[in-house]
Amino acid sequence: LPQVVHEVSLFEEKYNKRIPVIAAGGIADGRGIAAAFMLGAEAVQMGTRFVATEECHVHENYKQFLLKARDIDTRVTGRTTGHPVRTLRNPMTKEYLEKEAAGASFEELEMLTLGGLRKAVVDGDVKTGSVMSGQIAGMVKDVPTCKELMARLIRETKETVKKNSFLVEE
Repeated sequence: LPQVVHEVSLFEEKYNKRIPVIAAGGIADGRGIAAAFMLGAEAVQMGTRFVATEECHVHENYKQFLLKARDIDTRVTGRTTGHPVRTLRNPMTKEYLEKEAAGASFEELEMLTLGGLRKAVVDGDVKTGSVMSGQIAGMVKDVPTCKELMARLIRETKETVKKNSFLVEE
């Protein structure tokens, strides 16, 4: 993130254009937001954390599977195909990774995952479906409304910044 912020600032100076830097990935709470801001981001994008909200239209099984996840429960599939995807581990990801390691063809791997996201999101099949999730899955422990989550994130961010205000000279 600091490298991106640096390069963007050089571009902005050179071309007199304003480009906001938005941090994404690995952010689940106010501490992560505060850290992103301290590293130079002007905003954050959060995906996985918002899957477990009342308003998110994924199957309840998907949400419950996410709530039970630990910090070691994500896997990246599709590295050999050029289409990496991070998902929660389940029997499908295990089979995919085994086939991928054995040198399975692109087509064979595609057939294994065809319709996988729909299986998980719509049908609630968390065994053979693709349960996409970021690395922060182990930090998701409840299903608030978006309004409740936003209030919490704002409060946590402010508390974190205030607690670490000794870093800022007055």
